[in-house]
Amino acid sequence: MEILEIIEKLNPWWSKKEFESGIDRPLYLEKIKTYLGSKEIVILTGVRRAGKTTLLSQTIKFLIENKKVDPRQILFVNFDEADIATMNKPIKTVLDTYFQEINSDKPAYLIFDEIQNIKGWERWAKSIYDEKQSRLIISGSFSHLLDNKLATLISGRYLKVKVFPLDFNEFLDFNELELNNKLDIVSNKNRIIKCLKKYLIDGGFPRITLQQDNNLKREQLKTYYESIVYKDILLMHEVRNSKLMKELIYYLMSNFTSSYSYKKLGNLLKLDFSTLKEYFSYLEESKILFELSIFSYSLKVQSRNNKKIYCIDNGLRNAVSFQFSKDEGRLAENLVFIDLIRKDKEVYYWKDNNEVDFVTKNRDNSLTAINVSYTNEIDEREVKGLLEFEGKFDKCKKMILLTRDIEKIEKGVNFIPLWKWLLNK
Repeated sequence: MEILEIIEKLNPWWSKKEFESGIDRPLYLEKIKTYLGSKEIVILTGVRRAGKTTLLSQTIKFLIENKKVDPRQILFVNFDEADIATMNKPIKTVLDTYFQEINSDKPAYLIFDEIQNIKGWERWAKSIYDEKQSRLIISGSFSHLLDNKLATLISGRYLKVKVFPLDFNEFLDFNELELNNKLDIVSNKNRIIKCLKKYLIDGGFPRITLQQDNNLKREQLKTYYESIVYKDILLMHEVRNSKLMKELIYYLMSNFTSSYSYKKLGNLLKLDFSTLKEYFSYLEESKILFELSIFSYSLKVQSRNNKKIYCIDNGLRNAVSFQFSKDEGRLAENLVFIDLIRKDKEVYYWKDNNEVDFVTKNRDNSLTAINVSYTNEIDEREVKGLLEFEGKFDKCKKMILLTRDIEKIEKGVNFIPLWKWLLNK
């Protein structure tokens, strides 16, 4: 009965109680709804605290209210809960209890949150899929969820939803600024720009966006950071030298958007190349930091040139690193990078005599060159970099310069205010 009480608390809809489902995020929710129409496992993956659990609650609400699913046919389990995680054989124990006590004869929706905490969960996922009696929706905080064992066991049997912190459109929604048409955008321009200033500093974690107290925001973001570093990096990968790993993360957070070489970084932290590469793979799996390679059609050129580093969220970075006045431009650049990968773009940087912040390879193999200059006093090097890239690559079909508030086309370069570019869905 104790186990039953634990899972009943996690499933208040069984007794028709109200439950919190947060503010809707339609872009993700519509994708989940579409995927539910298939027979595949639906997987939500992304950095911790990006809103995956809330999306699962919204999915449950949709199933009950729109699909008219019997609430007792929906089992939700958060494997981050201490009472669950410390059970002996938690998945088997929970499922046995559920099917014996709650739902013995009907198909079920099994919704497992933070499932990567349970060893051997991959075998359970495949077993549930093969039985075809229940639909499985799972979430996890890092890309390791889709690597190795899972890729082998259920390759081709899952559909993935990558969940990020709020994009700028969602940030405006959370700040009760609704934009339905161009007229709304024009009439609310000053409010939009004010929100962008806030978004640059605070980032887009949902609960942080709703928090009004700045001191509490900072403390919550520090807690997020510590949880990601401990649970999704140090603990998950059993990192022996936790001190060095923490130093590496702090260094990269402080120097986000900057280039670095493995050799210099290894010398600085006294880490050998293979260990450094391994540590970087952990960081990317946790979705906290991302490496960016130089654009080249040669893999050799890519591998021997410096990388650049970007952070999943400006607020997270600002909460754990020193800030300087010059950081505003770097924060804007970081926003653009995250927005590009959120849109599933293949992204690089480029450097020769001049630089291009981002090069995206499009589906038709054309290239787009983007520079970020969050100011209205544009340095001529920003334009020169774009023109130099276009001169060297015939496939460059579009050049964009993101500004504070300048909008024009000059020498084939599209000058676009950052706020307006971020609004483009």
